[in-house]
Amino acid sequence: MRSALMRRGRSAPDADDLVQEAWVRLACYEQEQAVQQPEAFLMRTALNLSIDAHRTKVAHGEEVLVDDVVLLDLAPGTEAIVLAKERTARLSICLGRLNAKTRNIFLAHRVDGMTYQEIARQHGLTVSTVEKHIARATLHIATGMEGW
Repeated sequence: MRSALMRRGRSAPDADDLVQEAWVRLACYEQEQAVQQPEAFLMRTALNLSIDAHRTKVAHGEEVLVDDVVLLDLAPGTEAIVLAKERTARLSICLGRLNAKTRNIFLAHRVDGMTYQEIARQHGLTVSTVEKHIARATLHIATGMEGW
């Protein structure tokens, strides 16, 4: 039985386990009924157990030991979080120093994703004026964020 299971792709330890399980099932079955051909019963039971194990493996995936799993913590570290908060606070200060119109135009483009033409229409300005506001804001923020 063991070699028949191994020819069907089972490893030696798995084949041993299946043979043992087949013997247990034979012993349980013989308590209620007589078995005419115990060798055939054992072989058929071992093969059926092998098929069931394969189906379970396919349906539920490979069994993985917890010791074999490497978990990666992709969350940013404390230092990165603190630096990001400091950068955000610095950016907020830089945005606060812009006049309201320039800030609104800059945020409409960078945050809301509006085009220059949409912003120009919304504020009643020319596209050239919108470009100048965004350039002014970008330069001011880049200067204020220098070193961060």
